[in-house]
Order: sequence, then C-alpha cells, then structure tokens
Amino acid sequence: MACGVQFTGGERGKRTFSAANLLQAKARFRMNHFFLPRRVCPASIGLRVGLVMVMLTGTLVPARAETCKTSSDMDDASRSAIVSGAQRYFDLAASGDVATLRQNSVPAAASDFSAIEAVVKDHHTEIAGSHGTARPPFLLEAEGGTSAQAEFFCGVFDRRGQTSDSAVFRFDGLPPGKYAVVILDAAASKPPTTVSFVLQQQGTDWKVRALSIAPTQAAGHATEWFVSRARDYKTKGQLHNAWLYYLQARILISPLPFMSTAASDKLYDESQPLLPADFPSGGRSADLVAGGATYKLTAIFPQAVGDDLDLIVKYESSDVTDTSHAYQSNVAVIKAVIAKFPELRGAFAAVVARAVEPGGRDYGTLLAMKDVK
Repeated sequence: MACGVQFTGGERGKRTFSAANLLQAKARFRMNHFFLPRRVCPASIGLRVGLVMVMLTGTLVPARAETCKTSSDMDDASRSAIVSGAQRYFDLAASGDVATLRQNSVPAAASDFSAIEAVVKDHHTEIAGSHGTARPPFLLEAEGGTSAQAEFFCGVFDRRGQTSDSAVFRFDGLPPGKYAVVILDAAASKPPTTVSFVLQQQGTDWKVRALSIAPTQAAGHATEWFVSRARDYKTKGQLHNAWLYYLQARILISPLPFMSTAASDKLYDESQPLLPADFPSGGRSADLVAGGATYKLTAIFPQAVGDDLDLIVKYESSDVTDTSHAYQSNVAVIKAVIAKFPELRGAFAAVVARAVEPGGRDYGTLLAMKDVK
C-alpha cells in the first residue's frame, strides 16, 4: 500500500515552519509545532492536512485542476528562474536581511511577516555565512477557485507508490496560482540545515510565500541513527522507546511538514504498527493517574536540546495562572509517566511536562532524568 500523505498536528522542537497568516503558526508555536506525515493513496482525494498555508477569501469549489512538474519536466528558463530566486532569498535569510526578504514576499505574506522574520532570527546563527545548494525544484499549478484541500502528485509513481524522484504536497486553503517548492541545503551550517521556500509567481517574478528552516540532525544525530536505535529498542521489546525514536526520525526525514517522499513513506510504514495504544495520538488523549488525580495527556514526543534528547509531555489543564499548583502537577505527571513507562529512563536525558489551557497558554517544568525519583 503506498502513495500520498496526510498530516496530523502535533509537537516538535528545533524544526520551524512559517507562512503568513498560518492559522496555527503564531509566535508561541514557532519552536514546537509540527505535522506528522501519514500515508494515503492518490485516489483518496480530499483528505485534510494539518498545516494551513495562506487562507484568503475565495469561493470554494468541489474540484479543480492541480498539476505538478518535477525539475526534469520544466524548461530551462523556468527552472533557472525558480532556483535563482530561491538562492537569492536564501542569501537574504543567511545575512539576516529580513527587510529585503519582506519586500520580495507576496502581499499576503508581507502583510503579516512576523512569523517568517522570527524564523530567520531564530536560525540565523545556524545558516549565517552559508551558501544554499538547491535540490531539484517542483512547480505546482492550481487552477480554479480557492481549494479547501489541494494535493499535488509530482513525478512517477509505480504500483508500490512513490519512486526515488517523486513527491507529494498537500495544502489547505490554497488560492489559485503557480507555486514553486525549492529546498536548499545550507553548506557548512551547524547543525546541517535545510532552508526551504514556497514561492508564488507574481507577474514574471517569483516571490516568497512561505519559509522553512529545518535542521537535518537532532542531538547530533541524523535520521539513520534514530532509525537504527528504534530498531534496537524494538528488538529489546521497548516499544515505547522504539516509537518515539521512529518519531524523531520521521521529524528529520522530510524537509517540509507538508511533503512526503518514498523515503518518508517507507519509514511511516515501518513505524506505524508500533504506535502505543496508551499514548495520545490523532487527537485522542490518554489518561494518566498521578497522585490520585487523572490527567489527560494530549501529546508525547521527543525534542532535541543541544546534544540531549528530551521527552515532552503535554496535558490538559483548566488554569495555569497558579504556577505553584501547575508546577506540582507537572512534577506529578513527570513522575507518573516514568513510573508507568520505566524504559524511557534509558532513552531520554530529561522530561518536560507542560500543562496547557484550552486557549493554548501553558506552563512547563523540566526535570533531568536523574532527578526523577
């Protein structure tokens, strides 16, 4: 079973995507919001993506033409214009010139540029002085009215699904127009980093609609290392650790959260059967009893901090204004999680519990694993 990709919301660290007017990409989400790939087939048109690009007023239509060209399908002039534009914008980001970057953005992005600006500033030390080496670009064209769900199948698919040069992109609320997706590797960046652009054609120019800066390593390790460790944990019967390390590998494997490839599809297939029934997932919470109280866990995921890999646990809270009470609850949740899943001790350096109100405000507490008694 192969083919497309669906994305579901969740959390991530050290991987940031920003676009103007993202419904859920405000400043407080910049360092911790992510969308995990879920495979679907090309025939399954209309499935949702957790990430909304730029939502503009328009008429929603039940169907429209959505086409994609790979680099080899483009004429030389089109390919050159897209790549040269992306490399120029990379240089602006690497130099921290957000003012010029804003001037070269589409109106919808320029009018609410704070998220893109914050991403550039957050990651400037990683890419400063680097030169961007562009991977083969993709050219997307959406015709008709604004689409509730737009999906683009690029390249060749065989009976098993994606091939080495194919990709699938899926967006919500995408207005009609011509778009390009360009991923650039930042040479000599530490850690190794990709800078990706969604460009939109405006007349004869390509302007910035969205920007992503994503490290390709976490805690000093690349995807393959996390896959290897996940398989080791699986062999040992530590299935919670295995799932979480697969999760970190999946976070790293795709430069963009709304893109899937043959490699990400393969990793999804390998990891999905290990999803623990007692972990929250897909919008479903999981109950945790701690100190006589029952907490509803909403997310458990890994997050790299320097050379350490920490575990983040989020749970529902009605009010976090009483920070003393929130701290006590956080500590209780951390201890209960480790008591329930003792295998986690050997896989993570620390645990962070975050009490989250319905409106999104939260309060977090970190405990080093050695201090969890």
